[in-house]
Amino acid sequence: MATFEELFRSAQHSAYHLEMRDAYGLDDDYQEWASGKRFDPAERWPWWIDLVADSVARGVAVHRARIVSEPISAYTRYEYDLTSGHNVKAGEIVRWLPRRQASALALPGNDFWLFDGTSVLFNHFAGDGAMTGEELVTDPAVVDLCASAFAAVWELATPHEEYRPA
Repeated sequence: MATFEELFRSAQHSAYHLEMRDAYGLDDDYQEWASGKRFDPAERWPWWIDLVADSVARGVAVHRARIVSEPISAYTRYEYDLTSGHNVKAGEIVRWLPRRQASALALPGNDFWLFDGTSVLFNHFAGDGAMTGEELVTDPAVVDLCASAFAAVWELATPHEEYRPA
């Protein structure tokens, strides 16, 4: 299976990411932020800035949609606080959708990356938010489900610049 970076670098038109969890692995970066120490995400993760910026420069649309519970979790606050200096700075377009507005949407069971509308990389997580693996799927029915789910979320979601978390 191709690595995430290989899939990302081979994208020709789009790389769309749907996140649906209120917390992920509570790593050292999160613990540092939670303790009140702030840092520049661009300095912490320059590889992401480079990967996304290179892709956007090639004409790839990089979109991230987050479905979040409100009031937001501490982890979601961490993501929100870092989004401008990390995701947006890299060239991503990010939108937020309160979970209560997603009730009528058909959504897959896992977060995913959708590349060029032809392949889906599912991210699998344990209950504590630790990533347990990835699964690459090219079945057209699954790809279509993820594409329509992402489009539905994107349509309802609020751009990062306008979203004010509750």
